Amino acid sequence: MDTKLTGIPETMLIPLWARAAETGGAAPLVRDEKAVEMLSRIDYDFSKFRSAHFSQLGVAVRTMLLDRAVRTFLDEHPGACVINLGAGLDTRHARIGGANVIWYELDLPEALDVRRRFFAENERYRFLAKSVFDISWFDDVDTEGRETLLIAEGLFMYFEERELKPLFARIAERFSGGRMLVEVQGPGIVGKSRRHDSLSRLHNAPEFKWGTSDSRDLTRWSPSIELAEEWRFFDHRLDRAGMLGLLMRLPFMRKKYEPRIVLLRFK
Repeated sequence: MDTKLTGIPETMLIPLWARAAETGGAAPLVRDEKAVEMLSRIDYDFSKFRSAHFSQLGVAVRTMLLDRAVRTFLDEHPGACVINLGAGLDTRHARIGGANVIWYELDLPEALDVRRRFFAENERYRFLAKSVFDISWFDDVDTEGRETLLIAEGLFMYFEERELKPLFARIAERFSGGRMLVEVQGPGIVGKSRRHDSLSRLHNAPEFKWGTSDSRDLTRWSPSIELAEEWRFFDHRLDRAGMLGLLMRLPFMRKKYEPRIVLLRFK
């Protein structure tokens, strides 16, 4: 399958490659056979990422952490509604989506065009071809009588804080009582995509525009946002990152660069 993606939509190929690579490794943190299948059917030079070991490990860790958190939520709320923001080629629904769950995949039209070649919609599994900032998607999701979980993986670091603040406030208002899992990067990545071991290999790589060392910053964007929990990437398998892994054990490096998965609760 030929694919012509640029900018932010092209970045969705990196985690797909990373999960497939992890699946084929020894003692993988996650197994994603669907990613392996999809990789084999996409006409794209994935070999360009072969030496991006740190990115590959980071995606494996974040997938593991998010899978755990989503599984826990669905175990507690088996009839929930899940909304995957900037879904890309994520395969989480195929791997852990429950039979009674209503699941939405939201992304730009060009990203969903690729997604539709591998996944089919049905009554409980729907695609929303919109920008996350086009909040008309609020009216496209049916959350009535269901606990709601939003997921934002590999998404918000590409936007400025001035864009994110009002969006988070509106999401917190619309999904009152719900929760959101957000990938948050450290501030050291801002403006550094050209030095990133995988993004730098893209023809037109988007820039990192937002990151913070304190997840509590998000609670200051709306009085309705609470920080429930967070999980830090560098607590897991830095032994696989070589010399860079040794550097990332240092406190000042962790504060500057460490990504987290943050669980927010909306009052």
